[in-house]
Amino acid sequence: MHGTIESASKLDALRERASSLPLEQFDPGDPELFRTDTFWPYFDRLRREDPVHYCKDSMFGPYWSVTRYNDIMEIETNHSVFSSASSLGGITIRDIDPDLRRESFISMDPPRHAAQRKTVAPMFTPTHLDNLALNIRKRSAECLDNLPRGEVFDWVDRVSIELTTQMLAVLFDFPWDDRRKLTRWSDIATTIPGPDGLVATEDERQAELTECAGYFARLWKERIAQPPKSDLLSMMAHGAATRDMDAKNFLGNLVLLIVGGNDTTRNTMSGSLHALSQHPEQYRKLRENPALLDSFVPEVIRWQTPLAHMRRTALSDFEFRGKQIKKGDKVVMWYVSGNRDEEAIDKPYDFIIDRARPRTHLSFGFGIHRCVGLRLAELQLKIIWEEILRRFDHIEVVGEPKRVYSSFVKGLEELPVKIAV
Repeated sequence: MHGTIESASKLDALRERASSLPLEQFDPGDPELFRTDTFWPYFDRLRREDPVHYCKDSMFGPYWSVTRYNDIMEIETNHSVFSSASSLGGITIRDIDPDLRRESFISMDPPRHAAQRKTVAPMFTPTHLDNLALNIRKRSAECLDNLPRGEVFDWVDRVSIELTTQMLAVLFDFPWDDRRKLTRWSDIATTIPGPDGLVATEDERQAELTECAGYFARLWKERIAQPPKSDLLSMMAHGAATRDMDAKNFLGNLVLLIVGGNDTTRNTMSGSLHALSQHPEQYRKLRENPALLDSFVPEVIRWQTPLAHMRRTALSDFEFRGKQIKKGDKVVMWYVSGNRDEEAIDKPYDFIIDRARPRTHLSFGFGIHRCVGLRLAELQLKIIWEEILRRFDHIEVVGEPKRVYSSFVKGLEELPVKIAV
């Protein structure tokens, strides 16, 4: 009871701060707000009072925040004004030194974007997903059967990371014993160097990404020498739009596919269990009717929003919702805010696993840059929960999660749980 009162008191204090702080002092991209899960009241107020908001000063420099669902979709589809190009800064709020920018198909504008994306799209066709499903189910079952009973363990490490890393290794046909390197490189690609990051300096981050590039370059040479196969690396090695990529484009696409296949699915796997622990009536509903998994999965993906934002850069001066966006301005589309927009989603702060329209969410983006692997992410989440429900009556979350220090990756680093004997 004391903990509940303390949490309510803390939330009231946060809401008070968000309501009293002048809007011009709002910096919703502060990673500390995400590490402490305290950003919600700020976005609530921005949607109400200043849905297209300018932050003049932050650790990432000045930027615009677009916070309403329909406004985000409008920015996302206006490629003539709002660019994803890595040469202008790419897709995240954090600017990278121009010499270190690496192009990937998500950080390209039409028409170049389509050709490279099309190269890897066959991995995610219905037929190929049916084949992958057998592998996913087998590995999910093995993972769950090896979990300890009656003792506390970290769900993120033992389940979420392990299963998504196994899947990545399969997708790339990556050496199995080295598969945790993929997890490390994914985390390194998105970490903010400093005392709260995985590395202290940008030089250290770049050194590990160079290691990633070198490792994959060796695999690339092997795939070129082999007949085309059905893994992502072979698809790119033999694809007309990707086989002649320069080193930066090569690493850019690798990082995109690694992060896309790791962070999003892993954080939704962790977030799904955490969400159910916070909403026991929904957990009970799911156990009583596993057929609800079809709506549970997209609802969890909305609820978690594993990537909090995407960024664009203005190619020209543009008036949007009465605000004057200037050429070169950074425009951040806050998916995490759009997914709580009461004008687009009914009762957005309620976790409802039998929601009537659960796919109304922005977690996968919108338009041409919509996540190419979204069906695989949904498939992985559905299968793991099918296997969980077959084995366990209940998985208890026994402590608060540790959250990622990032306003881009919205995820959990640790989640202590226990399964009854």
